[in-house]
Amino acid sequence: MRKTGSPEDLSAEELRRLLVEKRRASRQERLERYRRTGRVVLVAPDKDGSSLEDMRSGEFDESEEETLDPPPSNRRKKVLDGLLLFVEVLAVVGLLLLLFNGITMMRDLNNEVATALEQPTLTPTALIASVVLPSGHTPPTSPEGARPNEAEIPQHLKPLVQSLANIPIPTPGPEQATRLQIPAIGVDAPIVQGDGWEQLKKGVGQHVGSANPGVAGNVVLSAHNDIFGEIFRHLDQLQPGDEITIYTNQRSYTYVVSESQVVEPTQVDIMDSTSQPTLTLISCYPYLVDDKRIAITSRLETGSN
Repeated sequence: MRKTGSPEDLSAEELRRLLVEKRRASRQERLERYRRTGRVVLVAPDKDGSSLEDMRSGEFDESEEETLDPPPSNRRKKVLDGLLLFVEVLAVVGLLLLLFNGITMMRDLNNEVATALEQPTLTPTALIASVVLPSGHTPPTSPEGARPNEAEIPQHLKPLVQSLANIPIPTPGPEQATRLQIPAIGVDAPIVQGDGWEQLKKGVGQHVGSANPGVAGNVVLSAHNDIFGEIFRHLDQLQPGDEITIYTNQRSYTYVVSESQVVEPTQVDIMDSTSQPTLTLISCYPYLVDDKRIAITSRLETGSN
């Protein structure tokens, strides 16, 4: 029987026994806690007849309590969690690759569509390719009188000229020329669209496809010098610096003469489009001979409302 009383009344041997019992109780409490939490604990059986020397020394071999390993179910769960994490990472990487490939394919498709929709940049050309300069006719003093001079047209190009004669005249717009004034030679005449034989009977004709007044390009106007009013009778008297005014339904434009030249009827390049606002006046030359053309080139000076 254990003696009762205060610790001061106990001997050293009894104190050692109390210490050993306390440690065993503490150990038993841990074991119970492990059992409650579901962890498996392997415990070596208590040594029967523990030596008194162990008790005396108070030594207790706690190595008998083996390291607690997680149960197999927990290990499987960790393995499964690791596999699921790996699968999720692979899924995210695959999704990113799919998105990247989709964006790349969409960009390539858009580029292909844009390329297919692109149209080559075309060099502006005249609506009608001229073979000879306009206003050509036989002199009014010739045996057959004044009429279109087909002798000026190269033989192999006559079918082309005949086909161009039937091209419809465009409907005049608000920006097209309507009147021409040249104070230096007393010209004040209406401007019509087209420079064929019938149009030049009505006044000054604008070459179909040439630029409108005031914009970059070449405004090409023609008129006769010895028939149908002799509008351009004194065109050869114009000097550099003389002013020419063109009116539209909206405003007027003033051009200044810069050059005068006499050319062959086939020198159609003088009607080519220009990068600057230009005006070219054309008429047959010389007076009552009409085997050449006189061309007056002018540059835009001002435009006013």
